Amino acid sequence: MRQSERPREAIGTSAVTLVSGPGYGTYVGGFAAVVLAGGAGRRMGGADKPTLPVAGQSMLTRVLAAVHDADPRVVVGRVPPDLPVHVHSTREEPPGGGPVAATAAGLALVPKDVTLTALLAADLPLLTGEAIDVLRLTVESAPMQGAVYRDSDGRRQLLCGVWRTAALRDAVDRLSAERGGLHGASVHELMEYLRVAEVSWRRPGPPPWFDCDTDDDLRTAEEWAR
Repeated sequence: MRQSERPREAIGTSAVTLVSGPGYGTYVGGFAAVVLAGGAGRRMGGADKPTLPVAGQSMLTRVLAAVHDADPRVVVGRVPPDLPVHVHSTREEPPGGGPVAATAAGLALVPKDVTLTALLAADLPLLTGEAIDVLRLTVESAPMQGAVYRDSDGRRQLLCGVWRTAALRDAVDRLSAERGGLHGASVHELMEYLRVAEVSWRRPGPPPWFDCDTDDDLRTAEEWAR
């Protein structure tokens, strides 16, 4: 589920480069995760992408492992019956409404007292807990409403981020009011209502924001994950 955007100068954007150490512990204000597992997978022959394996585990399982300490973990989309972890599941109504409608459906299951929420695509097989910790640390320390990774070409990876829950919920509500609904709304539109820090990943190894939209992407992820 590719939701990135070209580099641009924008109000409410801050570039951050962090070289992280391992682990920052559990955020005391509460931490949730919303994983978007919809989409048609057209470039992969209509495959159910989140269930495709990388290094012996489905991409969805690998993403959920990266947010193992989130409570709740919400999956928006189909949850396979053999998923090895407990999650809350929901879908946007009507189905096929796009990533922002799915985000709203997921946020509806996140308690209002949860301070931070990760908003993630389900096709990020190289995402790690350390990468999530870096985003959480950035949001805690920067005067911004969220943090997302920026790739080597300067594009923001919008579905690989951590947000202040209240700010994310408010942005969804404002966008809905502006458009008269969320069906078909893009994440790019949602970003117009949020101040976001961009984080560069400088550690060795594969980029945690790498998503799999094609069979070639899947093969690349498999090689990196070995």
